Amino acid sequence: MKFFNLFASKKMFVFNLVSLGILIGFSLALLSFSCSSKPAPVTKVYAQDANTEAMRTLQSLQGSFRTVAEKVLPVVVMINVVEVQKQATPDTRNLPWFYYFFGDPEGNEKSPREFRNRGLGSGIIVRKDKQKYYVLTNNHVIGNAEEINVRLHDQREFKATLVGRDERKDVAVIMFDGDPDIPLAVLGDSSTLQVGDWVLAVGNPFGLESTVTAGIVSALGRKGGPEGNISDFIQTDAAINQGNSGGALVNLAGEVVGVNTWITSPTGGSIGLGFAIPINNLKKTMEDLIQKGTVQYGWLGVSIAGISKEGASDMGLPGTQGAFVYHVFKGSPADTGGILPGDFIISMNGTPIKSSDELVLKVGDLPVGKRAEFTLIRQGKTISLAVVITARGTQQTISEQSRNLWPGFTVVPLTEQIRKELDIKTKEGVLVQSVEVRTPGALAGLKSGDIILEMNGTKINNLRQFYAQLNDKSKDKIDFVYERDGVRMSIGIYR
Repeated sequence: MKFFNLFASKKMFVFNLVSLGILIGFSLALLSFSCSSKPAPVTKVYAQDANTEAMRTLQSLQGSFRTVAEKVLPVVVMINVVEVQKQATPDTRNLPWFYYFFGDPEGNEKSPREFRNRGLGSGIIVRKDKQKYYVLTNNHVIGNAEEINVRLHDQREFKATLVGRDERKDVAVIMFDGDPDIPLAVLGDSSTLQVGDWVLAVGNPFGLESTVTAGIVSALGRKGGPEGNISDFIQTDAAINQGNSGGALVNLAGEVVGVNTWITSPTGGSIGLGFAIPINNLKKTMEDLIQKGTVQYGWLGVSIAGISKEGASDMGLPGTQGAFVYHVFKGSPADTGGILPGDFIISMNGTPIKSSDELVLKVGDLPVGKRAEFTLIRQGKTISLAVVITARGTQQTISEQSRNLWPGFTVVPLTEQIRKELDIKTKEGVLVQSVEVRTPGALAGLKSGDIILEMNGTKINNLRQFYAQLNDKSKDKIDFVYERDGVRMSIGIYR
C-alpha cells in the first residue's frame, strides 16, 4: 500500500510526466530521420581501374619489351665450343707393380691422352656476305677451341670457324655458312646511353637458350675489366650470368649498345653487377677482324696515367681530368710531333679527354697514317700539336723499346704525408716514385725513394720546376743532385 502511495505523490507524478515526454520526442525524431534518409548506393571499384594512366604506362613498357625480344632473339646465337687438351700419360716404367700385373707395353712409349673440354657462350649476328654470316662474341668464349658450333633461336645449327680475335678488348669474330633468311642485328650508338636507361640482356645463361632479362644502365665508364681489358664498361642490373658472355645488351629500340662480357659476384651468379663492352668500342675492331683477320691499333708513343690533386696543384693544372704524360718514346709519333714529358693532354681532335684510359681507347681507334690534333697544357700554357699516328707494334716490340723511354722514371711531390711515412727530413725536392728497367733513369742508377734536389744547378721544389729542367734541350746532359738515405749524390743523364 505504501508502494502505490509513493507513485501517487506529486513529485513522482512530475517525474513520470517528464520521462514520458522525452521518450515520445526521441521516437518521433528517429521516425523522421529514417523517412528522410536513404542509404548511398554501393559503387563497385576494381583494382586494375584504380589508376588507368599508370596501367597504360606499364602496358606500354611491357609492349616495348615484347617488341624488343621479338626483334633481338633471332640475332643472338648460342655458341658451343670444344677445346682439346693433351696430357702425357704417367711413365709406367718407374712403376714396378705395373709390369708385374700387365707386362711391358709395346714400344715402351708414352702416348698423350686427349681431354675434350666443352664450353658455351653467346654471340651476335652482325654481318652477312652472301651465304657467310659473321658473329661477334668475346674472345674468352672461343678460347683455344678446335670445334665451334652455333645454334640459332629457331634451333638450326651450323659449324663455325674463327675469323680473328683481339685479346686487348676481349673480342672475337666467327663465321658460318647459313641459309639466306637469317636476320642481322642492328648496331646502335652506345655514346647516347645515360644512367637510368632501360636495357635488355639477351643470351644463353647456364645453357638456358634465348633468355631475356631487363634492367637499367646502372653506371657508365667503369674500369678494371678482367685480364687487362682496355675497354670502359656499361654497368647494368639486368641479370647476366655464365653463358651470357658475348650476348647482346640492347636498348628499347632493339639496337645493340653493348656486348655482355663479365660480372662481379662472390657466388658466381648474378647479383645485379653485370658489365658490357660499349658497341662503339668494338665497331672498328670488328671491321678490322672481318676485313683483315687482325686488329691494327694506332700508336702515339707515350706512357700516360692520371695525376693526383697534389700533382695537379704542383703543375699548376686546373684539375685532374685529362691524361698526364710521364714518359715519351724517342722517335715515336709523340716525340716527332713535339709532345714532352709533363704535358697534360686535355683533348684530341676536339673531343675532351677525361682520363688516360679514355685516351688509350681513342688513340687505339685512330687510323694509321692520319694526323690527330692534341690540345695540352704545358708549364701553365694551353697549346695544340698535330701528330701523325703510326701502327702499334706487338707487346714484345714495345717492351724492347724500353731503352728509348724518356726519362724512364716517375716523380711525385714530396708532401708532408710522404715525409712522415718515409721519415724524410729534407723539405725540398721531388720524390722518385718508380724507375722503369733498361731506361736512361735506371741505367744512370736512380732508384725508387731517391729525392731529386737539383738539376743543372737549379734547385727543384716542385714538379713544374722538374719538368721545366727535364725538357730544357739547350744542354745534351742533365746533372742531377739527389739524396738517398740521407746521403747526397750526383749523376749525369744524357738525353
